[in-house]
Amino acid sequence: MYVCLCHGISDKKIKQLAMEKGISDVKGISSCTALGTQCGKCIKQTKEILAETEYPQVKKAS
Repeated sequence: MYVCLCHGISDKKIKQLAMEKGISDVKGISSCTALGTQCGKCIKQTKEILAETEYPQVKKAS
């Protein structure tokens, strides 16, 4: 589903960036995609998607 119609950014793209780059905020997604830089209607939904995203656990070296 498209979240940002102005720039054609989908929920899958947001989740992909969050998982691959460890981005957990709208500012980080915006810097990679320009999301939220025009009308701004996508920001609330992007925050919700990021809050629901499960990030991979980073293993600590023993």
